[in-house]
Amino acid sequence: YTKGNLFVTSGGRLLCCNSSSPSFAVMETTVVSTSTAVGEEFDRNMPRICGVCGDKATGFHFNAMTCEGCKGFFRRSMKRKAAFTCPFNGSCTITKDNRRHCQACRLKRCVDIGMMKEFILTDEEVQRKKDLIQRRKDEEAQVIATLVEAHHKTYDDSYSDFCRFRPPVREGPVTRSASRAASLHSLSDTSSYSFSHSPESDTKRNFNNLLMMYQEQGSSPESSEEEGSSLSMLPHLADLVSYSIQKVIGFAKMIPGFRELTAEDQIALLKSSAIEVIMLRSNQSFNLEDMSWSCGAPDFKYQISDVTKAGHTLDLMEPLVKFQVGLKKLNLHEEEHVMLMAICLLSPDRPGVQDHARIEVLQDRLSETLQAYIQLHHPGGRLLYAKMIQKLADLRSLNEEHSKQYRSLCFQPEHSMQLTPLVLEVFGSEVS
Repeated sequence: YTKGNLFVTSGGRLLCCNSSSPSFAVMETTVVSTSTAVGEEFDRNMPRICGVCGDKATGFHFNAMTCEGCKGFFRRSMKRKAAFTCPFNGSCTITKDNRRHCQACRLKRCVDIGMMKEFILTDEEVQRKKDLIQRRKDEEAQVIATLVEAHHKTYDDSYSDFCRFRPPVREGPVTRSASRAASLHSLSDTSSYSFSHSPESDTKRNFNNLLMMYQEQGSSPESSEEEGSSLSMLPHLADLVSYSIQKVIGFAKMIPGFRELTAEDQIALLKSSAIEVIMLRSNQSFNLEDMSWSCGAPDFKYQISDVTKAGHTLDLMEPLVKFQVGLKKLNLHEEEHVMLMAICLLSPDRPGVQDHARIEVLQDRLSETLQAYIQLHHPGGRLLYAKMIQKLADLRSLNEEHSKQYRSLCFQPEHSMQLTPLVLEVFGSEVS
């Protein structure tokens, strides 16, 4: 499964195709397996049949394809060093129904199909394997707990700090872009019930209708001039983004392994991923009913038209809203959400990164922890991990469009002077 600079292997691993030093080490493990690798000639679509009794097989056990019953029988027989005698002629046909009748011929059949006692773990090895599995579970649980705590410490869901920003200004001359955005939002209000309760096809159609209404009103040089002279929401949203960057930095510092990276790599990761992590975090306040971001008080409920009054256009807003809708519909647990943010931040293919291999190890560890969590808490969510990784690929495209619009904004001194020093520092490389 591929998208942009990211791809997922058949085993569900998240990899970055631009990494110069790919590393597949995730955790130090020494697992003694009781099953052999499936040969290249094995057809996974063929029915799995036990080579001993013909029952449904559950996999390769002790070097042969067998059912659970014959696996257990072979293990017990070898551990007890059992010596069986056939009461018949020594050539009994073993089937699912009669496999208990002649242990001697059943054991002989096990050996004939290739089952080997060397593959059986000793009691000590079994205990070591159990201890290792438990240790890994404990480590994964600790990583998740650390990330959830980091998120809680750096994300205030009361949004009480927003009143410290320069106030939002929604009045004044209405640009055509803002007018189209307002129309888009107005239509979303009237169709909010169908948007949230209709089947997937209806939801998509409603959403596309909203976007078409925005687009069809068109644009002109006059509208560009109007937008250039009246970005009334820019000061407030610049403060909001600056505040959000500070919180992302605080979150990053608490990701296990992040602070052990060089200062240069920490800065490179933060500068290139900050806007993506902010977009991920903003999904917590995103409202599916009217496609707005509700951050506490009415003044801090942000419509699409508000963002256009800060200099952004439909080229960013359309895919951003689609991204937010899609992410919201995944219904992620908080644990999954914070792990996705950490995986996003620890991407070894970011510009300016030096120690690709070390960062890839950290990202792989988080990816495996996320997959283990999904397997345990979302038994039916077989494709959830792949859908989450798709969101990271979508974020790359959004990041690119944001960079383009940011450059356009910064080339106008009357607007760039409204930005904070932190915003200029983090996004400054995009201008240069």
